[in-house]
Amino acid sequence: MGIKPFALHLPEQIRFGRGIAGEAADAIAAAATGVLVIHGAHSARAGWLVEGLKERGVAVATFACPREPDVPLVEAAVATGRQAQAQAITGLGGGAVIDLAKAVAGLVPAKGSVMDYLEVVGGGRALDAPPMPFFALPTTAGTGAEVTANAVIDVPDAQRKVSLRDPRLLPRGAFVDPALTDHCPRSVTLASGLDAITQVIEPFLSGRANAFTDTVCRDAVPRGLAALPRLMGAEDSAARDEMAWVSLCGGLALANAKLGAVHGLAGPLGGVCTAPHGAIAGALLPPVLKANEARVDGEVARRLQAVKHWIAAALGGVETDALDTLADWARGQGLPGLAAAGVDRDALPAIARAAAGSSSMQGNPVVLPADDLVAAMEAAW
Repeated sequence: MGIKPFALHLPEQIRFGRGIAGEAADAIAAAATGVLVIHGAHSARAGWLVEGLKERGVAVATFACPREPDVPLVEAAVATGRQAQAQAITGLGGGAVIDLAKAVAGLVPAKGSVMDYLEVVGGGRALDAPPMPFFALPTTAGTGAEVTANAVIDVPDAQRKVSLRDPRLLPRGAFVDPALTDHCPRSVTLASGLDAITQVIEPFLSGRANAFTDTVCRDAVPRGLAALPRLMGAEDSAARDEMAWVSLCGGLALANAKLGAVHGLAGPLGGVCTAPHGAIAGALLPPVLKANEARVDGEVARRLQAVKHWIAAALGGVETDALDTLADWARGQGLPGLAAAGVDRDALPAIARAAAGSSSMQGNPVVLPADDLVAAMEAAW
């Protein structure tokens, strides 16, 4: 049968490894004399980069991202970027920070409003001007946002999280330094780690999988499943390295093979509760895989069996019970269910209907009926 054709969408440059963040200031300064640095809630954690850029003669403005980005936060950040006359945008933080920075890089030069370019609930227009140079430095190992061409934005009026998507949003440089994730809080490590694992499992099962994503995912799934339990036991720099790699692989895989029903549901769920995206994904992963298992056959069934083998090898138990083992392990580590996240059980049918139109759902290996999606959310309760 041979290898089916595929195309790759990759950042201009990816740099990976401990200490690699020290190279970021030189690369950013070579691209711009004025930069907007978007960071998390605490500006002190970005001080080393801000000072490094200033030492290189770069004019630096900063903007804090204290939560997952929503439309008002994006609008405020875009206004800051324009006022500062920034020539490049840098995101230093978790997935929320990088998504916000990516959106700002696309919207500062654009003529329309945020809503004009958002998919599903907005105009879905292509950006009408080339995005600004964008650099990403992730401080959590989860979303892989540093190598994707979309930014996830919460739209409160629509109670949905949707994407601003454009192939030109891929970063000029992604600096994946595992040292930036050291001593990340345990709850964040768990949620983001489960998101990273989900993002190498879903593309592996996707109908859009290809030779590149298969290679990436076959390596990353077992590595992530082995490393995350180590981090739940104690701080471990080698395990941090592994999870940073898995997260990077997840971003590369989803950008080139799509995701699936876990992320299809996570979008509308994220719009009606305050739980972190990774926690939602982690709770949904086992029941969604069960729903898929009941309906797939052939090659996808064999791949799903491989996933169950990797879970059992990492967490113990028998392969036949691996999905329950994963769910029980995550709950035992403190992962909240959807009930704890404040999701209204009566809203589940509407959430399932909303998820059917999401971009991620297109990557699921089979079409799951609404009843299956509701049952999966109930199992994640």
